[in-house]
Amino acid sequence: MIGRREIYLKGAEEIEKLAKANQLVGMTHGELAKHIKPGISTKELDTIAYEFILDHGAKPAFLGYNGFPGSLCTSVNEYIVHGIPSDKVILEEGDIISVDCGTLLDGFVGDSAFTFPVGDVSAEVKGLLRTTYESLYKGIEAVQVGRRIGDIGNAVQTYCEERGYSVVREFTGHGIGKSMHEAPNVPNFGRRGTGAKIEEGLCICIEPMINLGSKNVVMYDDGWTVRTKDRKPSAHFEHCIAVVDGKAKLMSTFEYIEETLGGLPF
Repeated sequence: MIGRREIYLKGAEEIEKLAKANQLVGMTHGELAKHIKPGISTKELDTIAYEFILDHGAKPAFLGYNGFPGSLCTSVNEYIVHGIPSDKVILEEGDIISVDCGTLLDGFVGDSAFTFPVGDVSAEVKGLLRTTYESLYKGIEAVQVGRRIGDIGNAVQTYCEERGYSVVREFTGHGIGKSMHEAPNVPNFGRRGTGAKIEEGLCICIEPMINLGSKNVVMYDDGWTVRTKDRKPSAHFEHCIAVVDGKAKLMSTFEYIEETLGGLPF
């Protein structure tokens, strides 16, 4: 856990720059939504994102980050996070794909994730997507000056576990700004009243990673790939927020996805 003393609170000008970087992530997701269909490879999606981000005057924040080889993390079905784009991974009807995207614009990082259904998916999987999506907003609602980071995780955990889903423990949300991962860590589980204080100017990413089955995961030797141990599907949604006027203000957006798809796809 990163210490409290390392948390860097942002001013209005920095938050404005953070918002612009995150708006571009939202636009990139909207562009990708046009192409997420059976038959496309995750590498093709990565190329689309790479070119789109460059065309808008930014750089892909993920590309080369600790050696990561893609502009996107593309995690299909039982793969939770950090999936490496590949020509060999071809989307099929009934799949789900978590697309995590980052941009670097004017010195600030944007970071957001959305799990897309590929064509028609089962009612069971739609329930997972809907609950994970809704839990993200439960976490965001818990953000208020004077509360603590544990309140966010508790809100996500309670909402998902009451509905029979499990919460991944090994990966968390995080602070964000000029660096992609800043203090504090933002777990999707925990006890209310614990963790770092939520203060004006705090900028964090909240990102529930929720499994249909058990919470147990398997880490691959490549240092990135992680999947559910029972190979049941996992969903991942992420927003970047800043604490402004005592509560959460969205920096990232899913509006471009909804414009492309005519609403939420689950």
